[in-house]
Amino acid sequence: MSSSPADLVRAFHRAFGLDVRTTPATVSPRLAAQRGELLAEEAAEAVEVSVSGPLDRLAHELADVVYGTALAHGIDLDAVLAEIHRSNMTKLGPDGRVARRADGKVLKGEHYRAPDVSAVLRRQGWAPDGD
Repeated sequence: MSSSPADLVRAFHRAFGLDVRTTPATVSPRLAAQRGELLAEEAAEAVEVSVSGPLDRLAHELADVVYGTALAHGIDLDAVLAEIHRSNMTKLGPDGRVARRADGKVLKGEHYRAPDVSAVLRRQGWAPDGD
């Protein structure tokens, strides 16, 4: 079995009869609301344990629902993350230096190239409204 997070969550969804789409699409308002509630619950729990711990619970909350919501929408989140990573790496200057804000946040330099998530979704079969 693949160790891709998307593949693992897909296997879970199929085993339990949960929504699985293979092409990015909007979902019914009922399903969108359900996924939104799950995301809100997990996000609140992640915020709580990010401050108070324990670390294993934080890891669980971070990994649990996000991939399932993407899968319910037919989004290959592995491919989206790869595109975001490609973009993030352009924040490095040609000399390998990193520009940071005073609080440590990495800044975008002149070589930064924004992620093209729309292109990733289109390659997955998504047709934005109006196309």
